[in-house]
Amino acid sequence: MNSTQDTTAGPLKLAVILGSNREGRFGPVVANWFLERASTRADFTVDLIDLAETDLPTAPSPDPGPGPLAQLAKVTSRLASADAFAVLTPEYNHSYPACLKALIDWHFAEWQAKPVGFVSYGGMSGGLRAVEHLRQVFAELHAVTVRDTVSFHNAGALFDAAGSPKDPSGPDGAAKAMLDQLAWWALALREAKSVRAYAG
Repeated sequence: MNSTQDTTAGPLKLAVILGSNREGRFGPVVANWFLERASTRADFTVDLIDLAETDLPTAPSPDPGPGPLAQLAKVTSRLASADAFAVLTPEYNHSYPACLKALIDWHFAEWQAKPVGFVSYGGMSGGLRAVEHLRQVFAELHAVTVRDTVSFHNAGALFDAAGSPKDPSGPDGAAKAMLDQLAWWALALREAKSVRAYAG
């Protein structure tokens, strides 16, 4: 078996980033639902990165001390090994949380030439304003954001006490469309990078 076959073999690695660390957050409800959808697919292995379990400073440093290095050790290798990302974000004041921006800004090469999808939740906007801001940020990092998203408008009213959508047909269809696009881009980009290095 040649090196190209070795590089492109096996399921795609999907890192699901839970981008909220706020006390009382609704994010785990959405994350658990999405992980159930993603984990049923044979084309992905799934890794949940919960930013409530990290504490990266908001000011990145080229020479981080022991504290930041310990936090980076929790996430950097997992981001680097991922073929694709699904970012779960709430909307805070028309944008996304500071902990998510910190994670993004502490890394660069880990995002390059990889696809990013979004699952958002919030009030009337369903987190879509946060997603639009994130698209601009990931474009700067040479990532490819997929078109279709999953969004929950007035999210708290859409889930039952067991954490399942009261009407799953819309969210399930949206998740499938986004995951299909992530898989297409992740495979295409993984195969392309196995032939030649990305020119970023």
